[in-house]
Amino acid sequence: MLLLSILFALTVGGSDTVISAEETVEEKKSPKMLVVYYSRTGVTEKIGGLIAVALDADQEKLIDKKDRSGAWGYLVAGKDAGFGNETDIEPQKHDPADYDIVIIGTPIWAWSMAPAVRTYINQNKGSFKKVVFFTTSGATGYDKVVPSMEKLIDKEAIFKNGFLEKEVKEDAPGMIKKLNNMIEFIKGTI
Repeated sequence: MLLLSILFALTVGGSDTVISAEETVEEKKSPKMLVVYYSRTGVTEKIGGLIAVALDADQEKLIDKKDRSGAWGYLVAGKDAGFGNETDIEPQKHDPADYDIVIIGTPIWAWSMAPAVRTYINQNKGSFKKVVFFTTSGATGYDKVVPSMEKLIDKEAIFKNGFLEKEVKEDAPGMIKKLNNMIEFIKGTI
């Protein structure tokens, strides 16, 4: 609520009369939202970007300092994820404590979140007001990974969703429907 005090003077019949009035203006503030994701192949980045545009949210792409490209990078990534390892990530531009809702996306590797996402969550524990999680994978459902994300962040997500790599690459109707449901739910919490 913004309280505006308006003081104005009226001149009536040659005499100066000062009238004081208070006006209350209620402004609805849109919540600040941040979409954070790690993407090795561009699939998670595509979903994160679509969400950010649809919600007019800021974006933060996590950059893993470890080279995870190629077949060897893929194998090491799976090993690191499976063992719950963290990694070195580039410093972030956005502080999650400044946001009402933080939407975090991860690819699923070895039935786990990506090490960059694990690192991000651990570095920012206690900074999240509300969280939404989304995952991308070849076949593993989000329900295999999101509980460990919630446990790590010590907060239940207000919404969680998973996208299959194939449906994302093909812009399949199932992906579009899940994405729209997610966007509408988040907008409904505003």
